[in-house]
Amino acid sequence: MTEQNYEALLRELRQQEEELQFTSFTNETALKLGLALYEAAKHKGKSVAIDIVRNGQQLFHLSMEGTASDNNEWILRKNRVVTRFGHSSFYVGSYLRSQGKRIEEKYLISESEYAAHGGAFPLIIKHVGIIGTITVSGLPQAEDHELVTSTIRSFLSAHA
Repeated sequence: MTEQNYEALLRELRQQEEELQFTSFTNETALKLGLALYEAAKHKGKSVAIDIVRNGQQLFHLSMEGTASDNNEWILRKNRVVTRFGHSSFYVGSYLRSQGKRIEEKYLISESEYAAHGGAFPLIIKHVGIIGTITVSGLPQAEDHELVTSTIRSFLSAHA
């Protein structure tokens, strides 16, 4: 990927974070969004683990048939990236690739604890900021990210 391609991708990913924000987020919202993610994955014939955390409390978690406990570990590692850097795990991973660096080289943090791979998206409340994570694991990282962002976009449109 060229430097210009990375710049365009990073702009697009930042734009998603500006656009895909909630006005509020209750436990009921987590349930409805988690089920929407489940239905979206099922509709595509994909098997994923889904996780939604607000202020450190896991509000929704579902592992579809065909996933493994490894998916749960990926979720934890991706969530740590969002919490630490304030951006989607796909954004952080894309930024690192654009720099030709690994997370351990750039930030001196362990890849066994942090996964800068797509699938974890910040749970953002407008005029408040990041309060948690919405995460999918089980697909190639760009597909994990796309499943999360497209489902959030549809969910926000339907519940506006």
